[in-house]
Amino acid sequence: MINYNTDILGMEKKSQTVRQAAAVLRRDMNQVFQKNEVNGTDICLVYEPMEQEQFFLQVKGGHLEIHAGDDLGFVYGIYEISRTFLGIPDFWFWMDSVPDKKEEVRIKETYIYQSKPCAVKYRGWFINDEVLLHTWSVDRQKDKPWEMAFETLLRCRGNTVIPGTDRNAERYRKLASEMGLYIAHHHAEPLGAEMFARAYPELNPSYAEYPDKFQKLWRDALEVQKDMKVVWNLGFRGQGDCPFWANDPQYATDEARGALLGSLIRIQYDMVKGQNPEAVCSTNLYGEIMELYKKDCLKLPDDIIKVWADNGYGKMVSRRQNNHNPRVPALPQEGNTEQNGIYYHVSFYDLQAANHITMFPNSAEFVVNELEEVLRRNGRDLWLINCSNIKPHVYFLDLIAQMWREGRTDANTHCQEYATRYYGVQNGEKVAHCLSQYADYAVQYGIHEDEHAGEQFANHVARMLVSQLMRDAAQRCGELMWATDAKDLNGQALWYGELCEEAVGRYSKYLEQCERVQMDLTGSGKVLFADTILLQVKILYGCYRGAMLTARSVIAALEKSYQESFYLAGKARKEYLSADEAMRVREHGKWHNFYENECLVDVKQTAWVLEGLMSYVRNLGDGPHFYEWQREFLYPEEDRRVLLILNMENHLHDLELFRLMEEKWDEDFSHIHVL
Repeated sequence: MINYNTDILGMEKKSQTVRQAAAVLRRDMNQVFQKNEVNGTDICLVYEPMEQEQFFLQVKGGHLEIHAGDDLGFVYGIYEISRTFLGIPDFWFWMDSVPDKKEEVRIKETYIYQSKPCAVKYRGWFINDEVLLHTWSVDRQKDKPWEMAFETLLRCRGNTVIPGTDRNAERYRKLASEMGLYIAHHHAEPLGAEMFARAYPELNPSYAEYPDKFQKLWRDALEVQKDMKVVWNLGFRGQGDCPFWANDPQYATDEARGALLGSLIRIQYDMVKGQNPEAVCSTNLYGEIMELYKKDCLKLPDDIIKVWADNGYGKMVSRRQNNHNPRVPALPQEGNTEQNGIYYHVSFYDLQAANHITMFPNSAEFVVNELEEVLRRNGRDLWLINCSNIKPHVYFLDLIAQMWREGRTDANTHCQEYATRYYGVQNGEKVAHCLSQYADYAVQYGIHEDEHAGEQFANHVARMLVSQLMRDAAQRCGELMWATDAKDLNGQALWYGELCEEAVGRYSKYLEQCERVQMDLTGSGKVLFADTILLQVKILYGCYRGAMLTARSVIAALEKSYQESFYLAGKARKEYLSADEAMRVREHGKWHNFYENECLVDVKQTAWVLEGLMSYVRNLGDGPHFYEWQREFLYPEEDRRVLLILNMENHLHDLELFRLMEEKWDEDFSHIHVL
């Protein structure tokens, strides 16, 4: 039996990676077991030559033995014990799982477990757009969230990570490497090198002008990471997440772009292989790079892993960039024997319609189908999953981890098991029912099966309409041509408002359903449901109500109904603030200030934009002297038309005036602009 007094033996000459995992197991045992005086079965680590990353568990000679031939084999064996015998689930940290206290766990003397190779060779996360993790601390330790992210990935039998974006990737790759993970790189950061524009801020980031400086940055990156396990990213993009020719317009044709890119990949490849002939190399066929490859304008070394990317919405086609959306299939040809991988999003940030602080808006069945097709086409050498800030996306990360381990899963079975595992046996069926319906309520903004919207559609598009109204109301918004072919701003606002109005109706029903379920739940699952599924529905409901009212406000302004526009903008502002508040009230315990730096979608920023719209339309309708609206809503009827003195008090702030409007108009919506 394993109990509080169980020791972990065989640590002599084990690496720091294995010692860290053993320390985690000790922590887990301290959490699970009550103190007692009874001796427990010791856990013994036994080196045995076997396939990479494999492990074997057995009870022998009074010990529970972990047999493995390398660090990750031992690490995975350790976490298998934590999962199977201690009941610590993979995402315990992110889902606030608290194990039941017990005296001991008995293990049969005949117990044997042999691990199986994973379906995907290199598999892991890209901790990207990590603005929530970036400012959050746990136990006053800024690095603790990252340590827990890497631990969780290892528990899922992941072995590869891009440990953050830009400076975070550099800051946390040592920690990730020490914990046993391979380091990979952002597709815009070849070899994990420092960005040229940061190293040489005074210079134009052109390879044609400064080849020696670029190559020095690459050599420096090789030197820094020489003692780490690395999946080297080869490539060349611009100094942001954009094509290099955006900074260097001399490359005006596909042929010129492909020729430069191919030559630079070869230079990087030779650098890496010169240092280590067995090094693993990859290149991202992402966005415009994939189009060059498909046009046969880009030549790559034969033994490089070609990483294909979904469009940010889970479909293996090229991503939409601004208004350009060719949807070129992004999968290797059937029957190919080359090395292939994928970069896949459960979170995406495109300033258009994707999800970042809420769950992936397409169904689990859809994801499973896409990933099964990836495997069928031999895309099993490298999977990098954009996990963003992890906490909002645990459900799909758990689903995909099962896929990379086993090569298959049943979405319905997984949903039920997931809900039971984290929300409790007594709550599992009810939670699974809500969870399985999540994608059914998402906004369908386009004609394709993957074109379901997250919370960005309710924020960024609303801000596009407001900005266009204030910039030039006579023109349609050029940034919205990917979404609608409406010929003017009014048509765009009508299209958007109708979609959002439908979304409000749908999310209203879903929210009511989830609130009823939450009332019926028991134990810790009740709180967890409020922190996860229910919170996300509240965010979506509040944002889409705000978006609907924003569209109505824009239409009213175009019709010169400025008071209505002002009032509707104020109501929209309150809805967005309610969505922001929904996040902040769930920051209990270790989650204190988790959502404080929600700065990409930035729901509160949408509210600020609407406050600006209120000021703008007040200027149009009540400026330049600003007394008429104040008299109308502040003064009694008998005083409004007596203009001997225009106003007897300071001019009201916009929000003060709005509150007066609410007092007068909230009970009667008959005069308010409808779509």
